[in-house]
This record gives sequence, C-alpha cells and structure tokens, in this order.
Amino acid sequence: MIIPEFILPFVIFIARICDVSLGTLRIIFVAKGFKQWAPLVAFVEILIWIFMISTTLKHLDNWIMAIAYAGGFAAGNYVGMLIDEKLTLGHELVRIITKMNPDNLVKALKEQGFGITLIKANGFNGEVGVIYVIIKRSHIVKIEKLVKKFNPHALYTIEDLRFVNRPIFFGETTPKKHRYKFAFKK
Repeated sequence: MIIPEFILPFVIFIARICDVSLGTLRIIFVAKGFKQWAPLVAFVEILIWIFMISTTLKHLDNWIMAIAYAGGFAAGNYVGMLIDEKLTLGHELVRIITKMNPDNLVKALKEQGFGITLIKANGFNGEVGVIYVIIKRSHIVKIEKLVKKFNPHALYTIEDLRFVNRPIFFGETTPKKHRYKFAFKK
C-alpha cells in the first residue's frame, strides 16, 4: 500500500500514538500479572513499530516525519495513561491514617460493603487509627469520597497490588465457599 507523501506524517503520528499506548498497556498487563494479554499486545505493538520506524527511516530528509514521530510518542504516553485510568484493572490497598476517632469512617466503609482492618497505632503526635482496605481499582473514587466526608484530615495512601489470593466481594456477603474461619490462640 502506498501512502501519499503529504499524509505520511499524520499516519506516523497516529501509529506512534497507538504503538506507545499499547506499550503502556503491555507494561500494565505484565505488572498486574495478565500473562495471556501481555504477549498479544506486544505482538501488535511491535508490528506497528516496525512499520513506523521503517517508514520514518526512509524519509529522514523530511524533518516533519521526525516531528510526527516524536509528537506521536509524547501523545501516546498521555493516551496510554488515560487508557490506564479508564481500565481500572486489578486491586489496590488503601491505607488510611487518622488522628480522630475512626468509628464513623469505619461504619461508613462497612455500610458500603468494604471489608476493613482497623489497627490502633502510635504516631508522631500520639494515638492514631490505621485502616486497611483492599479494593478493586474501580472503587478508588468511592473510598476517597468516604474518607473526605467522614474524616477529611486523614492521611491516605493507595498502593497497587499485584496479587490478591482470593476474590474481593464488594457490597455483598462473602459466599460460603470463600468464608474462612480463623482460630486465635490465647
């Protein structure tokens, strides 16, 4: 297929956006352990890259091609980050550290279906409550709203989790086959 010379920079720009966006997705899939998707995305990514680099190298005398290639790379990074935000794949660990009584926040989290672990700890200025919540990434906004509503001065961090050993059941009771009994020795 022969692409007209005046359209080529636009094609390179768009292809580079696709290539870099796919590269971002591939890295996310590798980091999250999606072994079946990462190689497929890598295959498509490199096919696009081979087309782009060979076309760009054939036209090194045209500085617009270099600008299109670099611009596509920059835009592809941005598009890749937007795609990552929309996909919300995987799980997150939310750690909430609060100086004030965490009871209202804990109650609100439980009412919304989140499983929590509350630990009393000592911070720089005295006693604090540390709340741990493992959530699906798609629930980050919901958690943030609850923290801001019930404990607006709390410090919270959100960390990516690579693996969770059992399903997270949001907003429903855990099915019997996934219930675990723990016995604590005195």
